[in-house]
Amino acid sequence: MALYINEDCINCGACEPECPTESITEGEEIYVIDPETCVECEGHYDEPMCIEVCPVECIFKLEE
Repeated sequence: MALYINEDCINCGACEPECPTESITEGEEIYVIDPETCVECEGHYDEPMCIEVCPVECIFKLEE
């Protein structure tokens, strides 16, 4: 399980404080999600909070 942020990210930072596992950090150009620690908020919230708060809807599930 993991999520990723695509190139539509506007660097607003809304997602970072919402992540219960601190998996979201500011990258060189856009925010990034660490797939090793992302649990899609399972055990914390009913839905991934980063997706809920993202104003440009640029966060998606990582396809394996």
